[in-house]
Amino acid sequence: MIKNHKLFYTLSVIGSPLGEFTYHSEQTIKIGTKVTVEFNKKIKDAVVLSSCDKPAFDTHEILEMSESFYSSKQMALAKFISTYYICSLGDVYSLMMAFESGYATSTSSSSPEVESKIALSKKQIQALIFLQKQKVGLLFGDTGSGKTEIYMKYFEQMIAEGKRSIFLMPEISLTPQMGIRLEEHFGESVVMWHSKLTPKQKKLALEKIHSGEAKIVAGPRSALFLPIHDLGLIVVDEEHDDSYKSSSRPRYNARDIAIYMGKIHDVNVVLGSATPSLSSYVKFPFIRLKGGHFSSSKKFVYEKSIETLSPMIISALEKTQQAKEQSILFLPTRANFKYLICADCGHTYECAFCSVGLSIHQQSRAMKCHYCNFTQAIPQICSECQSPNLTSSRLGTAEAVKNISEALPSANVEQFDRDVITTSSKLKKALKRFNEHESDILVGTQMLSKGHDYHGVTLAVVMGMDNMLNMSDYRAREKALSSLIQVSGRSGRKKDALVLVQSFNEPFFSAYLENYEAFLEEEKEYRKDLYPPYKKLCRVLFSHKNGAKAQEEMRKMHDALMAFSDVEIVGSGKCGIERVANKYRFEILLRSDKSTAIIRAINATKVALAEIDMDPIEFG
Repeated sequence: MIKNHKLFYTLSVIGSPLGEFTYHSEQTIKIGTKVTVEFNKKIKDAVVLSSCDKPAFDTHEILEMSESFYSSKQMALAKFISTYYICSLGDVYSLMMAFESGYATSTSSSSPEVESKIALSKKQIQALIFLQKQKVGLLFGDTGSGKTEIYMKYFEQMIAEGKRSIFLMPEISLTPQMGIRLEEHFGESVVMWHSKLTPKQKKLALEKIHSGEAKIVAGPRSALFLPIHDLGLIVVDEEHDDSYKSSSRPRYNARDIAIYMGKIHDVNVVLGSATPSLSSYVKFPFIRLKGGHFSSSKKFVYEKSIETLSPMIISALEKTQQAKEQSILFLPTRANFKYLICADCGHTYECAFCSVGLSIHQQSRAMKCHYCNFTQAIPQICSECQSPNLTSSRLGTAEAVKNISEALPSANVEQFDRDVITTSSKLKKALKRFNEHESDILVGTQMLSKGHDYHGVTLAVVMGMDNMLNMSDYRAREKALSSLIQVSGRSGRKKDALVLVQSFNEPFFSAYLENYEAFLEEEKEYRKDLYPPYKKLCRVLFSHKNGAKAQEEMRKMHDALMAFSDVEIVGSGKCGIERVANKYRFEILLRSDKSTAIIRAINATKVALAEIDMDPIEFG
């Protein structure tokens, strides 16, 4: 390296929410190199973004250059995420793993032979050919229609071409069974990557990724940001799943990032789901794969009831247990909010402006829309049938387990949610116990519906559907119907099954259960001119220990945003959950035809406290 007088570089400090900084060095440094610098009296890692002219101020020296570097494609992706999600490059680089010098950057010469044991049906072959022709293609396949076999056949093709694949799954809870399937077929060529790996497991996985031995990298969101060269394919399974969206800064959506990565790397992206999101259905060409491998049938029975363990449910669970068969009972993710519902006619209360449910806030004795902040008093009688029998009870999983165990003392009832299943090994053990008939009834939340194979389930009880339908979220209908389809898909794999649905909305669910496509077509009309994918939404959050300060910052930005005629302020005010971690929270919701208009408006008006959530999926 050439000794020189001072050369100046623009750097991004990894993990810093601040902008770019100028440092100097007496050595020539390649763009993308990972370096260490002194920053705020601490030693930090940073990325060299560009060389620059000498600034008008004094600069610190770059302390050390590492052997690690970020590729030009990683840097292009980081720039996009930073611009679109309106966050610092330092925040984005904290997600990414750098490449290591000394490892080959091409692996195409050493492709292991994969003996193909996967025989696709005629329909599956047609689906694969269709997906191979699309830059972004949607595999819209019923539960059990063989989507995984299609992915695996595509991975085989990539390996034969000397290329590597990223296989995204919504979250860690999906990895055990899928991991076993992939490893049985592809052996050492598979690396499972997720946050629950030990430091030693991570080190081994990274060595396989750097050396090129890993041909398929499978895992949740974080798997997208690994240093993979010779990328040939990205598959996003269960593409509709909300866990692809990060709930902390940068608030990116991994499905959308996968699509953008497909452009940068010029590789195909496959999105797969039995219940695709409306946005993917509208935006991308799809192939429909109907039917499943299972010859058994399902019978749906609806009970008009509020969310409660009714005699009908307890009786059905008891009969199933007596027949030495198994049941699953689903409750929606434990919500912070209650929705008012009439116990006699099932009527619920909607916002006058947003066609989403109103949430009860007991402290202020009001019902509120978490979308535009419309508020009304809590009614005393039902506006439809005049019944005084209005209720807002919600049942939690732990309470349900306790009540079922008391009603059926001989049944082995297990709780199956994030409160109990905190590690990968706990998940594996719980699934093993259930599949070996050590437990009779699994009671859980969304985790129940994720691609697990339950062999002997002949009863699925689905509760809380009306609460889901009436959430203050423009996707409430999509989420409720999708959940019902996903949960019912876990039953009746070996024998005929009964699906017991507690809901006053049988006409809605029964109309679309067997025809999700018809639902998506209707939902398109409902969303036009109001919601994504036809409009862009952005939520701006403000939080501070001093509530007056958070509110003042919100007002300041709100007033400045008024000047932008191409961006609509849908609503502003206190967040649904006003205080979290001792901080008071306020928000502004924006809507526009184009994300560029929102980005421009925010960049011109952003205040220090503002945190940006582009394409939000939470309105609580």
